Amino acid sequence: MRGSNNLSPADLAKLVRLPAASSVPGDVLAGAVAGGGAVRPHIVATMVSSAALYWAGMALNDYADATVDAVERPERPIPSGRIPRRTALTTACALTATGLGLAALAGGRHALRTALPLTAAVWAYDLALKSTPAGPAAMASARALNVLSGAAPGRTAAALPAALLVGAHTYTVTALSRHEVTGAPRTLPATTLAASAATGLATAALPALRRADRPARIGAAAAALGYLATYGTAQARAAREPSAANVREAVGAGIMGLLPLQAALTAGSGAVRLAGALAVAHPLARRLARKVSPT
Repeated sequence: MRGSNNLSPADLAKLVRLPAASSVPGDVLAGAVAGGGAVRPHIVATMVSSAALYWAGMALNDYADATVDAVERPERPIPSGRIPRRTALTTACALTATGLGLAALAGGRHALRTALPLTAAVWAYDLALKSTPAGPAAMASARALNVLSGAAPGRTAAALPAALLVGAHTYTVTALSRHEVTGAPRTLPATTLAASAATGLATAALPALRRADRPARIGAAAAALGYLATYGTAQARAAREPSAANVREAVGAGIMGLLPLQAALTAGSGAVRLAGALAVAHPLARRLARKVSPT
């Protein structure tokens, strides 16, 4: 086993699922532009705060799952001996403190009113709720709160539809993730596919309900189609053959699929150029995820 002084950046990247954090800034951006709110200059600090909390959750996940991973996923950093278990916990604590500190700097008490329950949801999921019926709801709530963290004071209600749609998507990904090792009942990916289709359609319809202009409606529809083409296709494959490999592929597609969903929500709120940046980032994030698994 390596000592903690010999940790490599590659091992740490695998511990925190480094590429998966590319799905985090879009949550904050979607919340910021919802309802016509301006993107505040310090929104970057909120994005970095959210990424730090996401990485903390990944490190804490491996700390909590070390015994199970020794049997099911021996290639992970802790059971393979590349990272000591205590180091994973220390990393999770340090990243949590960093995330909360950045949130306080970015938005003071207003930001902490979202960041603190988000952190509580992540820690509760990893340490207590993951294997319970409340697990997917806990993770969905964390993602929904991440969207709300981008909303300016007084605009939280306007960001709520976007938060609920991101939460619904996250629920499906989390439900599938429970079957990455063993494979899933055939009905599960079929059910999550139906839920994802409903999420995509609702996202595409949201601009019309808000009476958004034509570019916003077109941008939202195009990005929602991209969301369904990637995550939906992976779920359809898992529904036909719900093997562990296909379910794991669907989970990875779902994590990366947040970017086109966020792009659709951002475009639907009128920020079409910012949505375009998220759309462009999606294939780049998928390419990076081939090198460091997001699951």
